[in-house]
Formats: sequence, structure tokens, C-alpha cells
Amino acid sequence: MSTDTLTPIAERAESDSQSFVTFIVAGQLFGVPVIRVQDILTPEAVAPVPGAPKEVRGLINLRGRIVTVIDVRTHLSLPKASDEIVKAGMCVTVESRGDSYTLFVDKVGDVITLSRDLREGNPATLDAKWREVAEAVYRTDQGLLVALNVDRLLAIETKS
Repeated sequence: MSTDTLTPIAERAESDSQSFVTFIVAGQLFGVPVIRVQDILTPEAVAPVPGAPKEVRGLINLRGRIVTVIDVRTHLSLPKASDEIVKAGMCVTVESRGDSYTLFVDKVGDVITLSRDLREGNPATLDAKWREVAEAVYRTDQGLLVALNVDRLLAIETKS
């Protein structure tokens, strides 16, 4: 049997699942497609940006690049984090529309691969703000994973 006959099977298996980098914010499990993630880091210093939208935590220097830090907790209208959580916070760096952003989250989890059979549409009870940025939800053994659409999450409106 040649390897050419196996290729469609491998492609189908790959399309039947999706891999996510998971993270926790305010006790909720979220995921972004692993192919969108550039880096995971613990920020040393975040420089504030006066007049920026409230979701913009500030800027960091990531290997010579200036990267905007987005506070996912604030962006999704979740309760303010304790000082302990903020100090332990981590960043997931992603690319959107040619720019790099880093998502400030409480804790980074694992990379998990989920079958598309576990994928469900956004429930009607999902907060309206979350529905705007969520692609779907998945039932996992760790709880409900909200799969985020990176581009919609990072479409932050600026105030005039």
C-alpha cells in the first residue's frame, strides 16, 4: 500500500479534531487554536498606556518587539483579580491582523486536542460579550471549554 492512499485518511483525522492552548480566567477554562499561539510567558514588566481602552493592560518588550497586553479578565467583564492572581498571571502571545498581542490570563493550562464531535454552538445562556468572541464550546473532563476567536477577541473598540 502506498503512502498516497493514507494521506486522505490522515487529513480527515486532522480535520476531525482541533488543538487548543488552554488557560484559566476567573475559574473558567478557555482555549485558543494552537496554530495562533506564538509564545507563552510570564511578564516581567508591563508599561501602562495612558488613554488606552480599559482592556489594554499595557505594553511589553518581547525580544525587541513591542507587544500590546490585553487583560482577558477585563475584556470579558469578569471580576477584578486579587493581587496574588495578578502577580502569578501569565501571557499567551498571539497574532492578529499582522500584529502581535499577548493575552494576560490567570493561568496557562495544557495543549489539548479535542474531537469536533465534542464541539457545540454557543449556548443561549452564554453572556452576550462572550458570544461575540467565542467560536464554540467543548465539553471536556476539565469542564466547559470556551473556544475563543482570536480576531474577534482582539477587535477592541477605542473610545473617541
